[in-house]
Amino acid sequence: MIKLGLLLTNQYRLLSVAALLDVFETVNKLYIQDGHPVPFQIDLFCSDDSLLRKPGTYFYGYEPVAIQNSPQQDLILIPSFINEDIQHAIAENYAAVSWLNQQYAAGAELASFCTGAFLLGATGLLNGKIATTHVDACAAFASAFPEVSLQADKTVTQDGRLYTSGGATSSFHLMLHLLQLHCGNSIAIKIAKLFAIDMDRHTQSYFNTFQISRKHNDDLVAMAQQKIEMAYHNTGTIEEMIKDIPASRRNIVRRFKQVTGITLIEYLQQTRIEAAKKLLEQTVEQMTEVIYKSGYNDPKAFRKVFRKTVGMTPSEYRDKFYLGTRA
Repeated sequence: MIKLGLLLTNQYRLLSVAALLDVFETVNKLYIQDGHPVPFQIDLFCSDDSLLRKPGTYFYGYEPVAIQNSPQQDLILIPSFINEDIQHAIAENYAAVSWLNQQYAAGAELASFCTGAFLLGATGLLNGKIATTHVDACAAFASAFPEVSLQADKTVTQDGRLYTSGGATSSFHLMLHLLQLHCGNSIAIKIAKLFAIDMDRHTQSYFNTFQISRKHNDDLVAMAQQKIEMAYHNTGTIEEMIKDIPASRRNIVRRFKQVTGITLIEYLQQTRIEAAKKLLEQTVEQMTEVIYKSGYNDPKAFRKVFRKTVGMTPSEYRDKFYLGTRA
C-alpha cells in the first residue's frame, strides 16, 4: 500500500485539496468494488500546529496530523495556495520546507499542484530540474527560482521523484500521471472518464493572459509600457514608439528588461498577440483583419509568432475559445 500524504499548508486552496482527495478516494473505491485492497493509505498533515486548531480545518473521515508527528510517506501532494502573495505564503510554511526535504531524502516522491510549486521550489530540490506552475505565475516563479528549468507551457513535469503541474485543471493531468505510474493505465483511463478529463492535453500556453504589473517605481518604463499598449496596432518600430521618452534608446532598453523581465520587442509582440486573441474570442472578423488590427502586416510572421506564443494556430484558438454564435 502506498502511503500518500496530503500537506495542508497555511493558505492552502480548498478546491485544490478537495480535488486531490476526490480523485484518490475514488481510486480506492474502485479497487474495493473490484474486490482488491486499496492502493493508497491517505493521510493529511498540517505544516503548522495552529492549523489543527483553526476553524474549518476538518475533512470528513480524516484527522490531520502535525508534520512533526508524521511517519515516512511514499508520496506527498502539495496543493496550490490561495494567497496571491506567494512569498508570504512560503514564509508561513517554512517548517514544511525542512519536512519535505527530510521526506524526499528518505525516498518520498513529491508532487506539487499549481502554485504549490513555489513551496517545492523553496526546498531547493528543483534546482537544476524541470518544473511548471500556473501559467500566470510563471514569471514570478522564474524570478524566485532562477536555478529551476521552468517549462511554462507544460501541464505536467516529472524529474526523477519530483512532479509539478500547471494551473487549475492541469492538476488532474498530474494525478492521472501519478495513477499511471502507481496503478497502471487502465485505472488512469477509468478516472479520466469519471472526471471527464482530456488525457491528451500537454500544454497550457493557450490559457495564458499576458500581464506585466506597473507596480514599479520606474516612470520611464511605465511610459514605455503605456506607449506600446496604445500604439501596438501600428506597424511602426520600437524606436518610433519610444521616441518621445526622455532617455536614450540604450538606457530605456536596459531599464525596461531589468524592470519587466522581458525586452521591448517581446512586450510589443505579447501585447499584439493578446489583442489578436481577444479579436478571435469576441469577433468573427476575417483573419486578415485580425492580423492587421493586431499590428502585423505579414500573415506568415503573425502565424509563426502566434503559434510559438499560444501553442496553437489562430484558427485553432478561435475554434476553442470563440465566445459568440457563428452565423
